Amino acid sequence: MAKTKEVSVEQRLRALYDLQLIDSRIDEIRSVRGELPLEVSDLEDEVAGLNTRLEKLQDSLATIDTQISDKKNLIEEAKSLIKKYSEQQKNVRNNREFNSLTKEIEFQELEIELAEKHIREFKAQIEQKKEVIDKTKEHTKERESHLKFKKSELDAILSETAKEEEALISKSEEYKKKIEERLVKAYNRIRTNVKNGLAVVPIERGASGGSYFTIPPQVQMEIGSRKKIITDEHSGRILVDELLAQEQREKMEKMFKKL
Repeated sequence: MAKTKEVSVEQRLRALYDLQLIDSRIDEIRSVRGELPLEVSDLEDEVAGLNTRLEKLQDSLATIDTQISDKKNLIEEAKSLIKKYSEQQKNVRNNREFNSLTKEIEFQELEIELAEKHIREFKAQIEQKKEVIDKTKEHTKERESHLKFKKSELDAILSETAKEEEALISKSEEYKKKIEERLVKAYNRIRTNVKNGLAVVPIERGASGGSYFTIPPQVQMEIGSRKKIITDEHSGRILVDELLAQEQREKMEKMFKKL
C-alpha cells in the first residue's frame, strides 16, 4: 500500500514538472514576441485615429466650400438687387422713395462687403486646414509604414512559433487533466505569484531553483524520496529533486522536437 502511494506522489511530481516545462516553453515563445502585439495594436489604433482625423478635416473643407458658394450666391443676389434698385431710382416720384432705395442699395453693398470678408476668412481657413491635412497625411504615411514593418516582424515570429505554441497549449491542458484539481489550482496560483512563472523547480547545488535559498539536507532527502509534495518555505514553489528534473527535461525535449 505504501509503495502505491509513493509511486502516486512521484507520478504527480513528474506530471507537475512536465507541466512546468511545457508552460515555461510557452512563456519563452511569448517572450520572443515581447511587446510586439501591443505595439502593433497601439499603432493600428493610432493610424485609425489619424485616418478619422483626415476624414473630419476633409469634411470640414467640403463644409467651407459650401459656405463660400453660399456667400458667392448671396453676392450675386445682392448685385442683382442693387441693379434693380438703381433702375427703380430712375422712376421715383419723390425724394422719400429715392432715399429709401438708396438705403436698400447701401444695405446690399454692405452685404456684399461682409460676404467678401467671410469668403477671405474661409479661404484662409482652407489654407490652414490644407496645411494640417498635408502634415497629417505625412504623419499617417510614416505611422502606416512603421505599422507595416512591425506587423511583418510579428507575422514572421508568429509563423515560426504559432503552430508550436498551439500544440504546447493543447499539451498543457492535457497534462493538467492528469493532475488533481487542487494541485493544478496551487500550481496556477504559485505561477502567478512568482518571477518567471516557475512554480515547480528542482534543487540545484543544494538550493531551490529560481530563488536560490539553501534547502536543509534533511529536507533535500525528503524531496529525493518523492514520498510527498514539498514546497520551498521562502518562495512557495513546489520542489523536485535534480535527478527527476533531469529525467523529465530529457523526456520533454524529445516531445518538443516532435511538435
